[in-house]
Amino acid sequence: MQLTLVGLSHKTAPVEIREKLTFPANRQEEALSFLTSSADVVEAVILSTCNRTEIYAVTRADSDGPGSIIDFLSDYHDLDRHDLVRYLYMSEGEAVVKHLFRVVASLDSMVIGEAQILGQVKEAYDHGFQHNATGRIFNKLFRQSFEVGKRVRTETAIGESAVSISYAAVELAKKVFESLRGRTILVLGAGKMSELTAKHLLCNGVSSVLVANRTYDRAVELASQFDGEAIRYDDLFVRMADADIVISSTAATEYVVTKAKVEEALRHRRGRPLFLIDIAVPRDIEPTVNQLDDVFLYDIDDLSSVVDANLEDRMHEAERADGIIAEEMEAFEAWLESMEVVPTVAAIRAKAEAVRQAELEKAIRRLGGLSEKELQTIDALTCAIVNKMLHGPTNRLKDVAGERYGVAYVEAARYLYGLDANPEGKAPHAGLLRSLLGKAKGAAEKASGQQGDSAANEMGDTLGC
Repeated sequence: MQLTLVGLSHKTAPVEIREKLTFPANRQEEALSFLTSSADVVEAVILSTCNRTEIYAVTRADSDGPGSIIDFLSDYHDLDRHDLVRYLYMSEGEAVVKHLFRVVASLDSMVIGEAQILGQVKEAYDHGFQHNATGRIFNKLFRQSFEVGKRVRTETAIGESAVSISYAAVELAKKVFESLRGRTILVLGAGKMSELTAKHLLCNGVSSVLVANRTYDRAVELASQFDGEAIRYDDLFVRMADADIVISSTAATEYVVTKAKVEEALRHRRGRPLFLIDIAVPRDIEPTVNQLDDVFLYDIDDLSSVVDANLEDRMHEAERADGIIAEEMEAFEAWLESMEVVPTVAAIRAKAEAVRQAELEKAIRRLGGLSEKELQTIDALTCAIVNKMLHGPTNRLKDVAGERYGVAYVEAARYLYGLDANPEGKAPHAGLLRSLLGKAKGAAEKASGQQGDSAANEMGDTLGC
């Protein structure tokens, strides 16, 4: 079996390509059924977000895993395979584990440290699990990946600082007010950035929203999203007295909020602080507003400087996260390799027992007339011989299972004991076996000069490497 990944993301494909390869929740069952119907795909999980589509699969070792998944993507979405390939990335083996762990840790996200991706991966795995597309390997891998995400969140500060304009506005608002709970925001202009900033403020405790726009119907539409109140544009400065936070993002080419108008609104505020966020370019709010007592004005450059500083902090935390990922990768690889050795040892012992029984029956027929005690003695003798012959090799196989080249030892044992049908006479995982032989060759050369060269080469020929 082989871990296989094929995907595309914001790093490799523009949005007009990404939107053609989405797998919404209501189509996951159908897509997983289609994907796992391939003889090459044993387990599968489909991760589909606005920034990435990734197919994780356990594929058969003797198959073209990436090719099968690319065929699935092109067939399912009716896309030209050759056009599709140039946007895709592909990984196999250990690289798949590393990529998944980096994804759940949000190190591969458009915004490093964002929290949504862990939930999205959990949802993708749940689809695979519920629709019988996952098995022992992916049940272990994905559940361990969730632990990686949790460790990165709890052991680093990667998600603690704002790295978007809208989040930076929330962070600054928290510095002005002890708490945002119960506060009122006034949204001036109905643009996307204003809407997003308002959403983040509401999530952090703001209780009510006022919306003003030159087009009143648009104000009503936006206010309805927040259970808020639309106000007439002419009443803007009268109602500003009721707001604690003002978010301004209009398409005006001149200042729409002047010092004089804000000063007028302040007369009705009784010393309560007013926080203004100007995210328009050109600016909506006259800079001299900041000179007024109890008024705090931040424009797009102020917010950007907060974002830049926080991004630098997150990059430092990302290095710590990479250390956690390395630890977890080592643990998963050890589990994967130890899992593979258990059925191999069992198969070796089963084959040896079958040979023992067959030879014992032949011997008993030839000897004839043996008493029950003599039969028991011969049976015990042959059992002891088999057990002693297998004890050392199988124990050593278990010992090396968790090492870097453990899979190579397992595959060599399966080949030497003839456990896998292999008409070509070649051992699987030839690349790993070559690595193992390289180690053997180096050790042999140290022990006996160049004699190790011929010995290792001879072993390589025997294994079909």
